[in-house]
Amino acid sequence: MKKQTQTGFTLYELMITLMIVGVVLAFGIPNLSDLTRNSRVTSTSNDLHAAFQMARSEAARAKTNITICASADPFGAAACDGAWNQGFIVFIDNDADRARTLDTETVLRAHGPTPTGISMAFENDATYFMYASSGLGRRDIGTNVPISRVVICDERGTAETSKDFSAARLFVATPLGRATIVRDLATVENGLAAIGKTCP
Repeated sequence: MKKQTQTGFTLYELMITLMIVGVVLAFGIPNLSDLTRNSRVTSTSNDLHAAFQMARSEAARAKTNITICASADPFGAAACDGAWNQGFIVFIDNDADRARTLDTETVLRAHGPTPTGISMAFENDATYFMYASSGLGRRDIGTNVPISRVVICDERGTAETSKDFSAARLFVATPLGRATIVRDLATVENGLAAIGKTCP
């Protein structure tokens, strides 16, 4: 009779394989978690930056006022009546009053609520920024101060994630309307201290 050999894993081989998988997962899962959190912070920062870029170019192109403001219902009534974590809109502000007239002032872009766990700290609790028809930022409207600095973070705050880089982002809008995003740890921490806020 011919001998038939049986192939398969021994108990020891299976245990060693499971141990190796466990070690890989122990190192990989925290990194994957950080990657997800970094992605959310980056996405929120980039969405705000893209809104500013679009508003500036549209103001210069259409020769009209364009306003970015927080909105409680950006995909519905789309009024300037909410907090930034609820969403924001970019709209044609014909009369430059920071308030959207529903029938006559068109929404150019609407953005929904920030992802879960993301915090935004605005200097002076600013709720808007307006571009004039020249493509430059407009000054304060009455006692309302436009956006100048925003720190965007999650539960890690401004913790260092890699050499000299912060987990948070500092969004800066100059009075002329130029917008930038900064990751440098010292700059982010100094910006947060300067606006007198905490994040988260």
